[in-house]
Amino acid sequence: MTAPRALVTGAAGQDGSYLTERLLAEGYAVHAIVRATDRGAMRETGQMSIHDVDLTDHARVCDVVLDVAPHEVYNLGGISSVAQSWSDPVGTAEVSGVAVVSLLQACLDLQNREGRPVRLLQASSAEIFGEPTDEPQTEATPVRPVSPYGAAKAFAHHAVHVFRGHGLEASTAILYNHESPRRPTTFVTRKITSTVASIAATGTGELRLGNLDARRDWGWAPDYVDAMVLAARHGRPDDYVIATGQAHSVRDFVSTAFAHVGIDDWQQHVVVDPELFRPADPTVLVGDPSHARSTLGWAPTHDFGSLVRAMVDHDLALLGAS
Repeated sequence: MTAPRALVTGAAGQDGSYLTERLLAEGYAVHAIVRATDRGAMRETGQMSIHDVDLTDHARVCDVVLDVAPHEVYNLGGISSVAQSWSDPVGTAEVSGVAVVSLLQACLDLQNREGRPVRLLQASSAEIFGEPTDEPQTEATPVRPVSPYGAAKAFAHHAVHVFRGHGLEASTAILYNHESPRRPTTFVTRKITSTVASIAATGTGELRLGNLDARRDWGWAPDYVDAMVLAARHGRPDDYVIATGQAHSVRDFVSTAFAHVGIDDWQQHVVVDPELFRPADPTVLVGDPSHARSTLGWAPTHDFGSLVRAMVDHDLALLGAS
């Protein structure tokens, strides 16, 4: 029996690495689309076909989709940083917005050619909601982004609806912040845990942060990958908020991380840097995962405290200080 085929964009990232490992373990023939510059960041995950393709090369993306003829497509690629989107808004729009339309069109063309469903999962983002007036947010919350990142994701989110209306089995996972030890240290959560681990190991150091009062709904990345797979395979395309339903501030993250290494007077190690504040930063983003729970049977396995502790422990181990 021929193994099912999956195509994953953004396979070099946090979510992509967890997803490709899972798909390979399930016996899928996995094809990964990565930029040539990201190939070095790929984790060793066994037998996987890698295609060096820039997502803005629309013709090449279409060729790969039609050549691979995947049964499932997971679009995790794109600009992954809200801060970076402010320095390159046009590039963000092209990679995280317009490129998604090319992928959707290619999948619809493949579906029409093969006469079978092609299941696509778009990794959407809570940033599409911008500064929401309702809390927690649901799938019905108005889409009103306040950053170039959010705007690009919102365009892609709407495009999924358009192609779904033309028969493509395309779903979105509206992902809230989700973390793991595989986050780069350019992300605030990993910046916190790696710096806290260093301070614990050396007894000195400084953690420079922006808005400590920003509140986010933080979850465990492998849980969110599970949700994406469940959504892709559900059989009826839909939108799903993937979140824990609990909001915590950056200050909470910092204090929990320091507490785990036995430092209670953490304020002496933290410097608030106005240069690190975003031009527009939603005050509170917290999602209601009820639809995913009732429809997909999904629920997070890690709470906030266990997530932070797991990341700190990983960074301590890297320093040989665990």
